[in-house]
Amino acid sequence: MNKELMEALDILEKEKEISKETLFEAIENSLITACRNHFGKADNVKVEIDRETCDFFCYAEKEVVEEVEDGVLQISVEDAQKISKKAKVGDTVRVEIKSKEFGRIATQNAKNVILQKIREEERSVIYNQYYEKEKDVVTGIVQRYIGRNISINLGKTDAILNESEQVKTEHFRPTERIKVYILEVRNTPKGPRILVSRTHPELVKRLFEAEVTEIKDGTVEIMSIAREAGSRTKLAVRSNNPNVDAVGACVGVNGSRVNSIVDELCGEKIDIVNWDENPGNLIQNALSPAKIVAVFADPDEKTAKVVVPDYQLSLAIGKEGQNARLAARLTGYKIDIKSETQAKDAPGFRYEDYVYDDEEEEYDEYGEEEYDEDYEADGAEETLDEEGYPEEGGYEDDGSAGEEPEEGEYEDGGYEDGESVEEELEEGEPGEEE
Repeated sequence: MNKELMEALDILEKEKEISKETLFEAIENSLITACRNHFGKADNVKVEIDRETCDFFCYAEKEVVEEVEDGVLQISVEDAQKISKKAKVGDTVRVEIKSKEFGRIATQNAKNVILQKIREEERSVIYNQYYEKEKDVVTGIVQRYIGRNISINLGKTDAILNESEQVKTEHFRPTERIKVYILEVRNTPKGPRILVSRTHPELVKRLFEAEVTEIKDGTVEIMSIAREAGSRTKLAVRSNNPNVDAVGACVGVNGSRVNSIVDELCGEKIDIVNWDENPGNLIQNALSPAKIVAVFADPDEKTAKVVVPDYQLSLAIGKEGQNARLAARLTGYKIDIKSETQAKDAPGFRYEDYVYDDEEEEYDEYGEEEYDEDYEADGAEETLDEEGYPEEGGYEDDGSAGEEPEEGEYEDGGYEDGESVEEELEEGEPGEEE
């Protein structure tokens, strides 16, 4: 039993994660290559290796002839009978080849074949390993700067963090550990080439999946994400369990969960909002922390008109339009934000066009809220006449309605006797006759 070879194969299998069968095939091919270098050809050479003991047998199949013309492919009857007494002309016999007889060059070539196969398999293992992690987050160690790019060591191989995938506000030092998002894994002749990113929105999503248990088990779902790397990220989440608050689960106790992600992103701000199937409510949530007066969303055109209080306009738009821009990416709607003053001054403005009411209140043709018979004011029920209009005299049971006016007081624009009179105007003050 070849114990040394067996131990070497075991070590390679553990360290390089290369299967023994692949290594056995590499050894067989190397011996065939050595025979070709030694004899000039190796079409009739065979190699057999016992997988249990690692003992190998290398032989050449030669045809038995009376006169030998090619010593590599043919053998004389006399020589053949030394191997097998029953050998005769036309038979094929196996002639053992002693690997110790190979020259230095043949041996070196055989060694190179084995090493080349090991390198190929190692690259293939690394490629397959990281190809499975494509679109995922891994931890790496900053190695060095290559121009403006950064080399990140991922353990068994290095990845490249291109300048375009770096956050401008982030500066790393060698040996610093960072998390990166694997964009792409390419298989090249020189080995796998791995491209990673620190700016991709999916990086934030994967960090939340790793940090928040409810997202990992599917209780909370990330519906949409918009990011401006290094500055701010907006995240829309919803809960599949009515007893679980989606935003609270992502924030954590005293902000512990979201703060750990913010630290990993070097202080990048994260806004977490509730997802809503109602586009008006979703846009209102997405524009937080700004307060919204009214929203009108057009699902067909994917546009939305938003009215905010005058003092909230700058907050809704954000610095350099960032808040509105991220809200538009998060919702997929083109958002037009106006202050109340701007909206009222706009041509053809009708306030009810901007109202997006999720409580489904009814409005008449002028945009006024229709009268509700159940409406209560000051704890008293308003009395209505037969046509449904409020009777003169005010509300019942409040002690302030239905009292007789004193003499000289106005009632419905006239005196007690019901006769209409002209109001007295000061001298020089214009007035209209009734």
